[in-house]
Amino acid sequence: MTDALGWRLKLGVVTPSVNTVVQPEYDDMRPRGVTNHIGRIHIPNRITNNDNDFELLVRDIDRGLDEAVERVLTCEPDCIVLGVSIEAVYGDPEAGDGIQQRLRAKFGDQLRLVHAGDAIPAALRAVGVEDGPIALLTPYQPVSEGHLRTFVESCGYQLQDAIHLRSPSAVQIAHTPRETVQQGFTKLAENRPRAIVQFGANMCAGRIAAEAEQQLGLPVIAVNTATYWHALRTNEIRDQFEGFGQLLAQH
Repeated sequence: MTDALGWRLKLGVVTPSVNTVVQPEYDDMRPRGVTNHIGRIHIPNRITNNDNDFELLVRDIDRGLDEAVERVLTCEPDCIVLGVSIEAVYGDPEAGDGIQQRLRAKFGDQLRLVHAGDAIPAALRAVGVEDGPIALLTPYQPVSEGHLRTFVESCGYQLQDAIHLRSPSAVQIAHTPRETVQQGFTKLAENRPRAIVQFGANMCAGRIAAEAEQQLGLPVIAVNTATYWHALRTNEIRDQFEGFGQLLAQH
């Protein structure tokens, strides 16, 4: 017998305890027969006024990740989704693969991890952007740019521009006004990159990116949309629907 509600797919989602955006955005994209099961990575609501604070935040997330995965595995999900984007690329463009290997060593070789490090390049290829310049919008501190540039280049692209909104704390990433996100996308579009990518899973951007994509005439990919899309497609869930841009509507 299969799960009464998650009869097509059960996703175990791990996201920081300070994150208030991943769970509702993922639920908004959830097809019938797919269920999301949240494991919280316990971290403090650290102030991130400078680069050092931001580095500490990333370390907090990494320290708490394994325990959150252990908790969510008890519901026997089909795979684990890493609902935090910077963790999958920080310090190493293949950090997400390293995390998967670490989790497999602890919890078994059958564990499957979906993360932004795989989802972003897969999403770009899906919308026809195989190479060339891309631009980034993040809520992070500037220290993140070197890590993101290395990741972008490792995927075969060039980082044309980046806007870092310097959110003052982890929780306040979710307080970023809609207008600020819209203005960031519009500014980045001025130099006509092949695509704009938004990092920062606690920044509410999925529907805003879909609107910007129509207005700006180029792909605008929000990280939560890309990650959840990748989780669905790699588990053979092919449902298409409107509201989150061409990625979920057409690919």
